[in-house]
Amino acid sequence: MTKIVFMGTPEFSVPILEGLVTAGYDVAAVVTQPDRAVGRKKKIIASPVKNKALELGISVLQPEKISGSQELEEIDQIRPDLIVTAAFGQFLPEKLLQIPTYGALNVHASLLPKYRGGAPVHYAIINGENETGVSIMEMVKKMDAGSVYAQESVPIMHEDDVGTMFTKLSYVGRDLLLKVLPQILSGSLFSVEQDEQQVTFAPNIRPEEEVIDWRQTAQEIDQKVRGMRPWPIAYTTYQGNRWKIWSVSVLTERTEANPGTIIRATKGQLWVACGNQSILAIEELQPSGKNKQKITDFLNGMGQKVAVGEQVGQDEE
Repeated sequence: MTKIVFMGTPEFSVPILEGLVTAGYDVAAVVTQPDRAVGRKKKIIASPVKNKALELGISVLQPEKISGSQELEEIDQIRPDLIVTAAFGQFLPEKLLQIPTYGALNVHASLLPKYRGGAPVHYAIINGENETGVSIMEMVKKMDAGSVYAQESVPIMHEDDVGTMFTKLSYVGRDLLLKVLPQILSGSLFSVEQDEQQVTFAPNIRPEEEVIDWRQTAQEIDQKVRGMRPWPIAYTTYQGNRWKIWSVSVLTERTEANPGTIIRATKGQLWVACGNQSILAIEELQPSGKNKQKITDFLNGMGQKVAVGEQVGQDEE
């Protein structure tokens, strides 16, 4: 029986871990990020992978930093045949990669060499890609640069956001990994080097990238909103207050108003002028310190004073 150490953290990783166990692989340990304080109340929350590992009765290791840690020594003592990672969230040191007999595999949520990095799904949607996918790749010291054993593409539909795509990709990744893993272990499937000329990057989203630039077209802003939902959520400001924008729709109407100008704020509609004379309708937003709400509820409540001709996003100019 192949002995595996699995490394992953978010919900994306859970079906992959479950799939390995169900398929009969010996998952000797799970490595995941430490429990974190979340929200205004700073409640300590375990990762989805930790919760699933404990449910499955698997030993859990949670190094703050894997390099040089006691947990790295414990993995060495396990002597795994293989390491499988899926959105673990840390760089893996060379010493770790050298431990398993068959090396380390990563289930990466992009069609490599496109979108190497920690936010491949975010950027695929933000950039308006028609598809993304999953790559089963060999882990090397350089980020997401290893040779690729297999890939499967998944279309990005107009209604998709990061949450829906992560769910789709996690199951596609699980099935693809289980399909090719026996071939990899037997040596009958060979990996293909990535074309370095085609490499693009998807680094973790920085706070300043969450800000909506109303000079972009309505379509580009729609992509940004969906590409940051359900985290970290794109936002704009109005009179010094932050509005997190959860849902929008692109309108066919055109406007001569300057980008960021409110051009309709009545009858349950909040329209904002965007770049290239395009218009976006805000459908769901979350004012600072409040829950997210439908635009009709907002305009009937705390948004009653929002008026045509006012500006959003000026604080970021």
